[in-house]
Amino acid sequence: MPDVRLASPQGKWILLTTVLGSSMALLDSTVVNVALPRIGRDLDADMAALQWTVNAYMVTLAGLILLGGALGDRFGRRKVFVVGVVWFAVASLLCGIAPNAGVLIAARALQGVGGALLTPGSLALIQASFHPDDRGRAVGLWSGFGGIGAAVGPFVGGWLVDGPGWRWVFLLNVPLALLCVPVALRHVPESGGEGARGRFDVLGAVLGASALALLTYALIEAAGADGLVVAGTAVAGAVAAVAFVVVERRRSEPMMPPDIFSSRQFTAVNLVTLCVYAALGGFFFLAVLQLQVVVGYSALAAGTALLPPTALMLLLSARSGELADRIGPRLPLTVGPLLCAAGMLLMLRVGPGASYVADVLPALLVLGLGMVTLVAPLTATVLGSVDVARAGLASGINNAAARVAGLVAVAALPLLAGMGKEAYREPGAFDV
Repeated sequence: MPDVRLASPQGKWILLTTVLGSSMALLDSTVVNVALPRIGRDLDADMAALQWTVNAYMVTLAGLILLGGALGDRFGRRKVFVVGVVWFAVASLLCGIAPNAGVLIAARALQGVGGALLTPGSLALIQASFHPDDRGRAVGLWSGFGGIGAAVGPFVGGWLVDGPGWRWVFLLNVPLALLCVPVALRHVPESGGEGARGRFDVLGAVLGASALALLTYALIEAAGADGLVVAGTAVAGAVAAVAFVVVERRRSEPMMPPDIFSSRQFTAVNLVTLCVYAALGGFFFLAVLQLQVVVGYSALAAGTALLPPTALMLLLSARSGELADRIGPRLPLTVGPLLCAAGMLLMLRVGPGASYVADVLPALLVLGLGMVTLVAPLTATVLGSVDVARAGLASGINNAAARVAGLVAVAALPLLAGMGKEAYREPGAFDV
């Protein structure tokens, strides 16, 4: 049984390592959103290219994150986590020197591969290392301190975009990796699932990633590409998705074992994850553009404007995790999404000439309280609903659900709103 206590020196080092690693991916997502308008102007990219700048990362991350969790369970969670951190840093360097939108999108896809290795490992290391009595608080602290990256990210990203340039948004990951890797190798114990043997489900991973890529292409290009091409791509994506389900049901060692969903709690929490993270992914993608394109904020001002939700996460997530341990997850997982929905509805008031104090801030505070209520209990419930030996798999499935939800939202919302490929260049066209 894991016996590291959170208050011990080793426990603090483990927490620091997992926060550093996960913050790379979290910081990157928040910072990239702030940089999108400037990236579009500098690389002469249209709205579809900006969507792909976000979604190329999401496609490979969501498609391979289950395989990443399984690799950690098999070969060692610390080892795979470290490989993921290094991979992510190298891909970030490629993003930072990309000469055009095509290279940037390809490098973002490579970043997603690194994220698929490190993201499930960070939570699995917590689950596999800490004493059961400390796991809820450890997950809460991980969520809260990870919020530092999310909170600092938009501010630092905005400063970088308005100052040295958007390329430094990606280059920032390199020093984080240089700090994270030696700490992990020195202080984090290795762990792996017992009896994790056999062949990897490479076919399942390929089918899953292909389905996501094809369906994403169809959604993003629906407004501009040839109709037959879009329809053919959508059909191919649907076929790949069906094939993925069939393969997972028939293989002896599937990437996503159907029996893990025999836990009703695990299934329910992942359905909540799909709904909530679709809303959050679409919200933060469009909110940063709305503040810059329509309200007229600079990148720094837009990034700073979005600090309240992550600041609340930092301050209150640990207590939220402890509260969920005492009262159970049902009430937090009900109240949290309702508060998030209320905050998003309040953002409907944000248009040309909007006041930050009167219009933007109240919406973000309500949204932040919803995220505080929801995120830590959701994560702890996912990990607690399966055996420790399957922590990497459970974390991978839940992260995949979150990424797929955000991916679909970013791809679909501009289409549903009727935005053209150049909408982000014109306030009137974007503020539909």
